[in-house]
Amino acid sequence: MHRHTQKTFDCGTAALRAEVLEPVQPATASVIWLHGLGASGDDFVPVVPHLKLADDLSVRFIFPHAPEMPVTCNGGYIMPAWYDILALSEIRDVNVQDLQTGCDWINAIVCQQIAAGIAPERIVVMGFSQGGAVAYHTTLSFPQKLAGLIALSTYLPAPSLLTPQKRQANQTLPVRIAHGDFDDVVTERAGRLALQWLQEQGYDVQWKQYPMAHEVCISEIRQIGEWLTEMLNTGTGE
Repeated sequence: MHRHTQKTFDCGTAALRAEVLEPVQPATASVIWLHGLGASGDDFVPVVPHLKLADDLSVRFIFPHAPEMPVTCNGGYIMPAWYDILALSEIRDVNVQDLQTGCDWINAIVCQQIAAGIAPERIVVMGFSQGGAVAYHTTLSFPQKLAGLIALSTYLPAPSLLTPQKRQANQTLPVRIAHGDFDDVVTERAGRLALQWLQEQGYDVQWKQYPMAHEVCISEIRQIGEWLTEMLNTGTGE
């Protein structure tokens, strides 16, 4: 059971509104879940009960809303976005400075969770599509060991930014990827290129594939629940 509230996070260059689900008991873990381009933090709130997490994990869920900005690949249309996409190539041509800024915003939320008493080893960052790209870059380069990373229907836009020095703290981070067979927005190949890069860098990475398009499905949601349980139980030393 969770209590649904709203909060605004001061992230330096932006104040990000977020949907927050608080556990019945005081939170001892946090999951920060990022939505895709043009969507909102509300999108995945209804999914949480279907994860079937044990109450004693005491997980706080944070669903930030991306700010609105013009998106070049959509004719400059203003929409919620974590960064500007310059062209819809298979691996998106992105504004790298925007990407870094988006990562800085999520870094700030993670740091605020740590300051509020959540151990970094009990924090998972996950994201769907564009949110997953931010989750990749934020989590792999975070300077303290986190619990895990879950990447849903997404791609790794700029692996050259993830130098070995930046990745040192989370080199043993568990990374779990889910992708749809029929995804015509982010291709399976784009997702597998991220998988290949992670394998080459020696990460603990798993890939799961589902008969779906650019979306989530119930069997995937159950798998996410299992992944979170594994990551957060490991974070308690169990």
